[in-house]
Parts: sequence; structure tokens; C-alpha cells
Amino acid sequence: MNSLFHDITRLLERTYASAGVALEDCIIHDDRCRQLSRLAGAQARELSQLARTFLRHSGDNLFIGIYYSRWLIDHLEAHDPRRGLSDRNIGSLISFVEEIDHALHAALAFRRGVRDVGSEDFIRNLELQSRVDIYMVLLLFVGFFRKTQRVARTDRRWLRFHLFQRESNDYSDDSIRARYMETAALGETYTRLLDTLNAARRIEEIRVFHSLDYAQKKERILRLAGRPVPLQLPAKSGE
Repeated sequence: MNSLFHDITRLLERTYASAGVALEDCIIHDDRCRQLSRLAGAQARELSQLARTFLRHSGDNLFIGIYYSRWLIDHLEAHDPRRGLSDRNIGSLISFVEEIDHALHAALAFRRGVRDVGSEDFIRNLELQSRVDIYMVLLLFVGFFRKTQRVARTDRRWLRFHLFQRESNDYSDDSIRARYMETAALGETYTRLLDTLNAARRIEEIRVFHSLDYAQKKERILRLAGRPVPLQLPAKSGE
């Protein structure tokens, strides 16, 4: 799967910017994943065992670890999405692309001076951005296997089901459940908006979108969708 990792990384970097590091060098194995998961605390036990991205900020450095389970790699090798996308392999491809996307956008944000990589807003920002980028990547995979390279409305519904609706969200941690429910809803709304744009305008829009923090992304989606934006009240003195 090294070539698939490389191809997806190059695609995302051409869309946004180079991570400044070789993301392939950030891939870790089972023992290191178990060690980092223990250090991450109780919340880590709620997250997927198939693939994970670990981030740690120390001084002027951001440390990134990308983990893929052996099962995920074997499954993608047996059902290579470059030979066709189906119900059998779309979930695995989503997990595969998601971790590359998390790592890339964490690196780009760090280069812009963002340092609060453990905050809830930062994590939600990565999650929302990945939902958008994965949708765009999936469209390319589907279009590649269409003679006209046009993606039908039924294809888009199928992609959205797997990306935004299939997840059970049965997390015991309320903050994790709220994170995934909100970012899925926002991501689905935003990708519907993107579908109304031509290719050039779509690229321009997602480049603007990626540069925003989470609150700004959320506000942009709600405004473009014509929905009321929640009023952010100032904190009381002393809070």
C-alpha cells in the first residue's frame, strides 16, 4: 500500500501545500501504537483500532505517528480501490485516507503557528477537514471508473452514506460522540454545497476553507447553507 499512500499524499499536497516532512516516515507499527495509546489516556480506547494518528507538540517540533492495523493493510491489498470501489473496500479506504489527511493538516496548521494540537477545537477541525477531503478523494476514485468520468447522483448518495451516515456514534464518552456527530453533519452539508460548484471554483473554495479554524469553518458552512449562525456571547468578567 506504499504506492497508494504516496499517491493520496501527493494529491492532497497538490491541493493544499506540502507537509514539509515525508509523511511515509511517520508510519508506526503495533508496539508503538499500543505505547502511544496508553499515553493518550482513556479516550484513546474509544477510537478506531484500524487506524489512528498521534500528535505531540514539544517546543518547536510536532511529532506525528500514523498507524494502520495489519488487517486494514491486508484488506486494501486484497480489495485494492484502484481496481474499483465497492461496499467491500470503501470503509477501509476512508480510514486509510483519513489518517493521511489528519497528519497533513496538522503539519500545515503547525507551520502556520498553531500549537494547541490537543484542544477539542483543533481535533474537530481536523475531523471536519478530513470529511471534506475524503469526499473529494472518493469522487475521484468513482469518476475514474466511469466512462464519462462523471459521477452520478446515486454515486454521491452512496458515498455520503458511507462517509456521513454509516457511523454508529455509540461512544460512551459524550465529547467524542458530540465531536463525530457535529463534524459529520457539517461535512455532509458542506459537500452538498461543493457539489453545486464547477471544478475550478470547488478547488478555490476548499483552499479557503482549509485555512480557517473550526469556529470559522462552522460559521462558513452555516452561512453558505442559509442557516442561522449561533451567537457567541462574550464571557462574563472574571470567567
